[in-house]
Amino acid sequence: MICQARLACGANYSVSGKRYNRQVITNIAKIRDAKGLSQSELADRLGMHVTNLNKIERGKSSPAMARYEQIAAELGVSVAQLFAESPDLGTRSVTVKGFVQAGHWAETWEWGDDDQYQVPIEDDPALRPFMLHAAETRGPSMNKRYPERTVLVFTDIIETGAALELGKRYIVERERADGMREATVKTLWRDDAGKIWLLPESDDPRFQQPIPIEGNEDDTVRVIGRVVGSWSRE
Repeated sequence: MICQARLACGANYSVSGKRYNRQVITNIAKIRDAKGLSQSELADRLGMHVTNLNKIERGKSSPAMARYEQIAAELGVSVAQLFAESPDLGTRSVTVKGFVQAGHWAETWEWGDDDQYQVPIEDDPALRPFMLHAAETRGPSMNKRYPERTVLVFTDIIETGAALELGKRYIVERERADGMREATVKTLWRDDAGKIWLLPESDDPRFQQPIPIEGNEDDTVRVIGRVVGSWSRE
């Protein structure tokens, strides 16, 4: 614990004769949450049992400095950030679980675990209380706004409890009577008569017709989440 004591700058405390660092206990969980990782996901990356990681986060285990270095590497921060009074969280990881594409009907729009991947996004303090989700755009139905394969980051409408807002973009799922589903991204729009629509933003004539928010006779429309950001590869 000599190295830990030096890095912690005197922040150690004693429980039952063992010395721990309160700030490390706090920062590992805090940084992990900010990165969008569950305890079990981080434990898997570290090659350790989730129970052991839980003990480290709660100060019930006193690992060697090499373990702290491994944890820091997996979290994408320096070891110093584990010991800092106010860690610079900076970014947050979000898992891209599927795609949105107008006209593509399937049983699910989510990928299998092997095809999912993570992207780093800005850590917005206002979004920290909520789970973030992400999906790739496919096709031209929103190409005026999002190039193909742009990653859209969104919150869950049910979790946030937020009211729908005109002009905002939403992940929308349509389901037909046969159970097939289509996931798209649309802008909430109101016409001159006051009717609410889900509007595509496309230069393709095939994808310029707005969708009534209440759905049509042969399908059901669900607003799943609100887009809060986007990410694309260089």
